[in-house]
Amino acid sequence: MAIRAKLTTADEMANAPKTGAAGGDKAERSEEEKAKRKERVTQAKDALARSVTLKGDQVAPARANLKLFLQNLNNPRQPDDAGFASLIEAPFVVPPKKKTNDRKF
Repeated sequence: MAIRAKLTTADEMANAPKTGAAGGDKAERSEEEKAKRKERVTQAKDALARSVTLKGDQVAPARANLKLFLQNLNNPRQPDDAGFASLIEAPFVVPPKKKTNDRKF
């Protein structure tokens, strides 16, 4: 017994609910949100450009977090202003040295 494929008509496709990345409606953003988003992108790109020549243990993870921020701009969960400021400053802030109990005379 042969299996027949189900054919759909154009009317059925038009009436079907749209799901997935291509089918969903894009979130409408106000002009204020667009301006804030554009400002954050320029600040993140500037921080990445300035941190290229820096060395230290904090630089690589901080740069990775900035790149991740830029990749995930369309996610609804974005850091608040304080979190974003710390994200931008992370490559440039040297972490304090760890204290040791070694007493060398």
